[in-house]
Amino acid sequence: MSLFDLTGLESRLEEIEIKTQIEGFWEDHEAAQKLLKEKKSLENKINSYKNLKQDLEDIEILIEMAEESEASSTADENNQMADEIKNAYEGYKEKAEEVRLKTLLTGEYDSNNAIFTVHAGTGGVDAMDWAEMLLRMYTRWAEKKGYKTKVIDLQDDTEAGIKSATVIVEGENAYGYLKNERGVHRLVRISPFNAQGKRQTSFASLEVMPELDDDINIQIDPEDLRIDTYRSSGAGGQHVNKTDSAIRITHLPTNLVVTCQNERSQHQNKDMAMKILKAKLTELAEQEHKENLKELKGDFSQNTWGSQIRSYVFQPYTMVKDHRTGAEVGNVQAVMDGEIDYFINEKLKFRD
Repeated sequence: MSLFDLTGLESRLEEIEIKTQIEGFWEDHEAAQKLLKEKKSLENKINSYKNLKQDLEDIEILIEMAEESEASSTADENNQMADEIKNAYEGYKEKAEEVRLKTLLTGEYDSNNAIFTVHAGTGGVDAMDWAEMLLRMYTRWAEKKGYKTKVIDLQDDTEAGIKSATVIVEGENAYGYLKNERGVHRLVRISPFNAQGKRQTSFASLEVMPELDDDINIQIDPEDLRIDTYRSSGAGGQHVNKTDSAIRITHLPTNLVVTCQNERSQHQNKDMAMKILKAKLTELAEQEHKENLKELKGDFSQNTWGSQIRSYVFQPYTMVKDHRTGAEVGNVQAVMDGEIDYFINEKLKFRD
């Protein structure tokens, strides 16, 4: 259903509203929650369209008022009115472009929550520091979008930075926006960990998967799994519950490893780790064009989720450049503070 199919959207919303009034609606809690999630999504789409329409009508009224008063107004008043119309139109274009970009999120799981994992790559302590910087960048971005984030695994028992971190981003279209961020991210800077002050190149990679609905049935052979328990590692702080309940699940046919250590119990950690594993295998099957998870064989444990997608240069000049679209900005600090919508949007518009 298209975002601009207003009649279809309103018709579906009416159907859902009728269903929510039926006695026993909450008897199937999961089904009810899913329907309410769709209801909210429909309401957002309808409101986006109506707000755009209202903004356009307001601009048309401003133009009519300016035309009617042009002869009787001073030059300054006419210029002021022209500026008001121009600003209103620029605001309208910005909103319209945001709505248009949402129409590009047509993938099967684009509307889902996202699960992302940051891995430190080559570069030693610098790479682990870089991985932590990326973790901060993406969590800041999520906060700016109004999304909720939850750290479910954090490996930080290092001199500085992190070895890896896994985060769930909750919000409509979180996966659709983040999916193109998967790949290798390259940092160039003067290393704060190098006494000679040499320039250092570091790498970190990002995996991004959709959080799958619980009603999606994915069959994984229990014999293909090795499940280990261990004590949560690292300083942890507010992120990690330091108990013996951490879970590590290895999918033997692919050598994929998933860990979870931040839930309250071993059972919850196991459930969350299985959820992430299913998401990883589903994503991997799509990338490998396999119709069945059982067809996935080989070692997928390495960071081969995509080639280098973006470079972040701190010295000798400042620039962030996306190698797929050519998009670049000079304000590195703003990017590191989560201002990455420009890169996300350019990739959505870009056609390989």
